Amino acid sequence: MQTTNQDIPTASARHVIVIGGGPAGLMAADVLSAKGIRVDLYDVMPTVGRKFLLAGKGGMNLTHSEDFGTFLSRYGNRAANLQKMLQDFDGKAVREWAQGLGIETFIGSSGRVFPVDMKAAPLLRAWLHRLREQGVQFHMRHRWLGWNDDAQSLRFDSPVGASLVKSDAVILALGGGSWARLGSDGKWVALLQQQGIDVAPLQAANCGFDVAWTDFFKNKFAGKPLLTVAAQLRGDPNGMRKGQFVITEGGVEGSLIYALSSSLREEINCAGEAMLELDLLPDKSLERVMQELGSGPGARSFASYLKTKLGLDSLKIALIHEVLSKEQMQLLDVVAGTIKKCPIRLISARPIDEAISSAGGVKFEALDQQGMLLARQGVYCAGEMLDWEAPTGGYLLTACLASGKHSAESVLSYLCNI
Repeated sequence: MQTTNQDIPTASARHVIVIGGGPAGLMAADVLSAKGIRVDLYDVMPTVGRKFLLAGKGGMNLTHSEDFGTFLSRYGNRAANLQKMLQDFDGKAVREWAQGLGIETFIGSSGRVFPVDMKAAPLLRAWLHRLREQGVQFHMRHRWLGWNDDAQSLRFDSPVGASLVKSDAVILALGGGSWARLGSDGKWVALLQQQGIDVAPLQAANCGFDVAWTDFFKNKFAGKPLLTVAAQLRGDPNGMRKGQFVITEGGVEGSLIYALSSSLREEINCAGEAMLELDLLPDKSLERVMQELGSGPGARSFASYLKTKLGLDSLKIALIHEVLSKEQMQLLDVVAGTIKKCPIRLISARPIDEAISSAGGVKFEALDQQGMLLARQGVYCAGEMLDWEAPTGGYLLTACLASGKHSAESVLSYLCNI
């Protein structure tokens, strides 16, 4: 439902508090203030958008240009919960929003969308300028402490002391549990659970995993990229996904691992470990590999043989040695099978504070259709604090922006009825 200023009785007299200065909170404040609502935005950090700025250091990936059906599928079992808000604010809308802030974008070769200058700071500066022009008031270094015991007042702590603030509606956009030093520390979980609100435990998403490498392997290859491979969780019906990742001293991390992190993490949760299968030569069939291996190395070293016959680099050859015994290395069919399905045992996900994002959060079942908490009248939730996750590639940011817009529009409708 689209709401105009005329739909809201004395719009400027209405007051909404937004807690959280990430993309979801800023978008909610933008939509509300553009309609003449008085908005106060609170955040625990000295400045807003800190995670947004850090994420943009390697190139600000805003969204993705793929078709909507494929785009929506990236949200896994929460796609249905996010569908409406993503339809209302999809990848095309993100580009138009950026353009409205004076930021031109382009589509990269991977289909990802970036600002022309690849930077996050100019976009954030333009956005904050517009918010201030629209009257949004920012209250920094304010930590939300929950609700007052005997009223609907919100409690905050700040460098100047404690305070109580009332409003007509509240939007919580408190982030997840990753990168705590930037403000997403997950401390809000206990505050909501105390109110009987169902929150799924926060877990690492888009994260690395631990592997028990041998000392030789980790000392020689930690920090090295594994290029042109495909990977899957063993038994995954979706099959192999091509990409690349990095060997770390304690395991694996990087874009291909992040893309599989949800299924890998859940397998570890259920079984105590997960088997990552790698195709070290994804452009060659098993039959082709067997054919090129021929009759064996002869007088050559096995490493030289694999490099000459198949073009395997030293890292891929070392991975084969890492998982096969000396006796198995003498069996060409076993070596060929390992090249096409090299098993890497993952022990655990890396800690959540190292992760790019987090899974878990306020369950959608704790909200009504408009995103309002069933347990708290006039309180809405948005962004990464909701129970969804997505891979990197612009999906995280798009859903945060879309849910911020959705919560603000729901608040506008709510204000018409109180």
